[in-house]
Amino acid sequence: MSNIREVARLSGVSVATVSRTLKDPRLVSPQTRERVLKAVEETGYRPNLLARNFSSGKSYAVVVLVPNVANPFFSKVIRGIEQAAQDQGYSVLLGDTQGKPEREHFYAGMALTSQADGLIQLDCRYPFAEKDMALAASVPMVNACERIADDASYPVVELDNRGAASAVARHLVALGHRRMGVITGPATSPIVRDRLAGFCEVLRASNLELDESLLVNGEFTMSSGARGAETLLSANRPPSAIFCMNDEMAIGAIHQIKKKGLSVPGDISVVGFDNIEFASFMDPPLTTIDQPAEELGRRAMETLLQMIAGNPPEQKRAKLAFDLVIRESSGECRD
Repeated sequence: MSNIREVARLSGVSVATVSRTLKDPRLVSPQTRERVLKAVEETGYRPNLLARNFSSGKSYAVVVLVPNVANPFFSKVIRGIEQAAQDQGYSVLLGDTQGKPEREHFYAGMALTSQADGLIQLDCRYPFAEKDMALAASVPMVNACERIADDASYPVVELDNRGAASAVARHLVALGHRRMGVITGPATSPIVRDRLAGFCEVLRASNLELDESLLVNGEFTMSSGARGAETLLSANRPPSAIFCMNDEMAIGAIHQIKKKGLSVPGDISVVGFDNIEFASFMDPPLTTIDQPAEELGRRAMETLLQMIAGNPPEQKRAKLAFDLVIRESSGECRD
């Protein structure tokens, strides 16, 4: 069994530096951290984490609340969180909340019992139970991807959702589309409201209006996208283009459109949001908004670590840039 002195010898630093690196990697230079971690890997050294946690009063773990772990977009966000956490000696506990408040309360409660030093909420609800609100006020928490509705007290890392949806609308208007349908996410979501506002803003500037009969609520799932497309296709005057507020709903919509014997984009154009990996392999490849998912996760974790260290976040509300990725699912309006 190797010991800390062997790690110090191999990495060319003192025992105190090894201890400092393993306790809080932020206290040493990146070069020193790399040498120490390489020596730890080579020797198989395992520090006494229980002793470290007891002496520091920290768990060196964070909880991430994920509304749907099966969603490919969240997988990329989690990858960014994990990388930033590991760089600073933290582990990540994933809570698959399935969008259920009682599951959120359970996982968020881990930060109240010293099982985690803070949490990242990827949904739009306040995650703590009402009975725990007073105690939860001191827990470091960051909102990422979504925003907790009507609560600006926590830092947020998000996309410029309004600007991204505006870019989608401008793209479709430029292709000659005048009658467009929208499959949204849950109506309670602030980012859904942002996207809808940005989309409609461009329509109004183009002397167009969104027919409310062509506005369908979805659930960010393929099945809800298919149902939404079915509703839009059944309208007296179906749209020539559909904007889906995530790629999974766009995939479901394209499936349903083809099932009806129609073509994309020949009969109906479809645009998604997120740019998950499947998007470029669709038939046809999906036009979509590219979200920097890993960067969202990394920034959220870095913000949380600042708060855990007792420092205020550099930004209360960080908005990340987007790209409109134009592929073959959107084309000129032929009506």
